[in-house]
Amino acid sequence: MLKRFAVGGLMFAVFALVAVAEDKPAPKPASPANPHFERLKKLVGTWVAADEKGNPTDQVVSVIRLTGAGSALHETLFPGQPHEMISIYHLDGADVVMTHYCALGNQPRMKLDLAAPTNQFKWDFAGGTNLNPAKDKHMHGAVVTVVSDDRIELTGVAWEDGKPCDACACQMKLIRKK
Repeated sequence: MLKRFAVGGLMFAVFALVAVAEDKPAPKPASPANPHFERLKKLVGTWVAADEKGNPTDQVVSVIRLTGAGSALHETLFPGQPHEMISIYHLDGADVVMTHYCALGNQPRMKLDLAAPTNQFKWDFAGGTNLNPAKDKHMHGAVVTVVSDDRIELTGVAWEDGKPCDACACQMKLIRKK
């Protein structure tokens, strides 16, 4: 009887160790570094609007943070404002893609133009949800120019009725908040 109890206790200990080992997350396989996504990660931080003289203002325009164990960037545009929006950037194979959750209620998807100059992130429309690009107003592209580590310029391209809408386009100069 004592022998059965000892064997049973030993088996319980083995099963407990196996169960604990199964609860530990498997080590994450190293994903290949994508130089474009690595450059994009350098934009992590809080960005404020620049005034007409190029000085920082108190207006927070963008907050970019890393999420998903470093596999995605989460950008909040105009945080806390009625027109707050979100953009999520991540890899799709060798491509860098983003989905923009717009205040217009649609979600354009864009793909990074890998042939753009190294100081620019040029985003091209690649479809979307909750929009008909032939008629609905939506963000259709953007160019982010990195002027320096702490200064960027953004030009947003909007479309309406299947063509560029100059009245809906935006241009901003942003400074990293220290």
